[in-house]
Amino acid sequence: MGAAVKRIYVREEVCMGCGLCRVYCQTEHSRSKDIYKAFKREMPLPQSRLRVERKGDVCFAVQCRHCDEPWCVYSCLTGAMRKDPVTGIVTSDSEKCIGCWTCLIACPNGALVKDRNNKIVAKCDFCPGQEMPVCVANCPNEALVIAETDDES
Repeated sequence: MGAAVKRIYVREEVCMGCGLCRVYCQTEHSRSKDIYKAFKREMPLPQSRLRVERKGDVCFAVQCRHCDEPWCVYSCLTGAMRKDPVTGIVTSDSEKCIGCWTCLIACPNGALVKDRNNKIVAKCDFCPGQEMPVCVANCPNEALVIAETDDES
């Protein structure tokens, strides 16, 4: 039996597409960590690690699912993409990433983002140093939740 890992799940039935998850993600990944400064004063603008899909009444956040079988890791030409064997979190090393985008093509969820400012991939990093990812902590409808799951499920 595999170890339990934390995952972010989307409850699209309660997502209202407000985009606050993107705003807080972008702020968390800014230099200032200040919402006003991040959007009005920082250049280049910080990059959000997720996007919000909207089609009619259906809305949901799309971010890295930290897959059991991470095709982005398998396809990475430089070894920049890695999966932590203990936490299950998939990370990207910005020093090793060459911006070839093979991981974007390989991701079955379309969850990786091009950081065009730095010409590297940007992805959910589970907000290291935070008690919980800021997208989850700041979702007003609790459409984003963290749950533990068996890594083999």
